[in-house]
Amino acid sequence: MTDSPALSICVYCGSRMGDDPAYAEAARAFGAALARRGHRLVYGAGDVGLMGEVARAAQQAGGWTLGVIPEHLRAREVGKADLSALIVTETMHERKKVMFMNADAVVALPGGAGTLDELFEALTWRQLGLHRKPIVALNVAGFWDPLLALIAHLHARGFCGADVPASLAAAPDAEAALDLVEAQAR
Repeated sequence: MTDSPALSICVYCGSRMGDDPAYAEAARAFGAALARRGHRLVYGAGDVGLMGEVARAAQQAGGWTLGVIPEHLRAREVGKADLSALIVTETMHERKKVMFMNADAVVALPGGAGTLDELFEALTWRQLGLHRKPIVALNVAGFWDPLLALIAHLHARGFCGADVPASLAAAPDAEAALDLVEAQAR
């Protein structure tokens, strides 16, 4: 484990495993690669689904992990107790804010409505000029292709500027995602 991580990377991802084993493989690969590169994981503190996979992989590779979880989800998401640091919040809104404020970049792995909520909040805040943090979609097996097409559609129909699709980079694997984060965060 490094004493001072190069970057703190907020990972948004599912509390479920999804229907393709490639999602869990990518979560483990990302957690391990993040730790090997000396970065800190900031995530939702769950020990289930892809959240648990990415955190366990980061820990096994010697990484530093910060989990943020609202009190009402500690049982549902099986709040991971063996993290480097754990912050328990009162609300989901507070959880999202604490995660984002403790991160230098955002990476979205496959997930559901909660992942989309977190990702779109980060994109919206960037569109509004509230931050310049890198936002990367780890596009495992084309998982994010429909979302990337929808964002291109929003731009084509005049509902956002070119800055919105340009704000969301896509990477096919963990190493490429981290390369994008590192290049954009400098």
